[in-house]
Amino acid sequence: MNHAASPTALLAAAGVSIWLDDLSRQRILSGDLQRLITERDVVGVTTNPTIFAAAVGTGDAYDEQIARLAEGSRSASDVVFELTTDDVAKAADILRPVFDASGGVDGWVSIEVGADAAHDTLATLVEARSLAEHIARPNVFVKIPATVEGVAAITAAIALGISVNVTLIFSLERYRAVVDAYLTGLERAHESALELRGIRSVASFFVSRVDTEVDRRLDVIGTDAARRLRSRAGIANARLAYEIFTQEFSSDRAQRLVALGANVQRPLWASTGVKDPSLPDTGYVEELVAPGVVNTMPEQTLEAVFDHGRIRGDTVTGTFDEARAAVAGLAALGISYDDVTATLEREGVEKFQASGDELVATVASALEHARTGRR
Repeated sequence: MNHAASPTALLAAAGVSIWLDDLSRQRILSGDLQRLITERDVVGVTTNPTIFAAAVGTGDAYDEQIARLAEGSRSASDVVFELTTDDVAKAADILRPVFDASGGVDGWVSIEVGADAAHDTLATLVEARSLAEHIARPNVFVKIPATVEGVAAITAAIALGISVNVTLIFSLERYRAVVDAYLTGLERAHESALELRGIRSVASFFVSRVDTEVDRRLDVIGTDAARRLRSRAGIANARLAYEIFTQEFSSDRAQRLVALGANVQRPLWASTGVKDPSLPDTGYVEELVAPGVVNTMPEQTLEAVFDHGRIRGDTVTGTFDEARAAVAGLAALGISYDDVTATLEREGVEKFQASGDELVATVASALEHARTGRR
């Protein structure tokens, strides 16, 4: 395949930044991350505790560092911090040429605040500062969940000049609050005489999880009308988020900040791996092509897009009425959009916390093994 005409190259040309939703020490050391940057048009990386738990629990890439850290009295949580921030710093260095060449638009690596902070504004802010200061790279996003408490932390972090990847966004109402939090943070940063050009943010809107929850409810209803709406809600929801993005960042308020050097907060499509095997494996990529967005993909989805993706230009602009009709169709069947998104946020935070616990447990086991092996 001529790489210049590959689907991933066409996707990038259409204005979509391709980020990889995965990171491991092995991927860094083997040169695989650099290969994906060169051959698959990857221009960013996102991580989460689940990804790190899998990375630490597989192979021996972390053994030497864990053995060294096991010599002291560090807790498993402290070691998790060291392992994950080291990986993110190394990945950020690999992506630094992308960051520089794109003027800071791409080349980012994201790392998440601890799960226990999801409903604690101050704890989230303290950890966000700790991560940003410890890694000390200009191209690192701190991921903060879009809980009510997280939204307040986003404003505070942006006001301090910390770049933020807002994660776990499901509802359009919460997305509007996230945009407002970002703009408020920028206004406070400007009042503090901070340089706005160096502050960036993306807003991670989850896609496939919406379909999973809505389709479960549609299947219970089981009518023809319900079947016709299967697997439409996630894409419709994301498209309506893009409409909000275009409205909010063309507002007088946002444009005043842009004139001062501020950057728009780009929408990021997360959870774009297909969970329903009956759906096209590239569907959440092909149907959400629009200028100025990010799509963060697991490697399996990335390879599927490269292999057989059909990129046909902007598939979002001009679809907003159709998207509204899909959401209205759910309401007509008695499915509450607010209940769906509240359920997804609650479950998302629970999964986030469980993954954090799994990561600490994985590292605790490795530390114990290292310490026992020396006795």
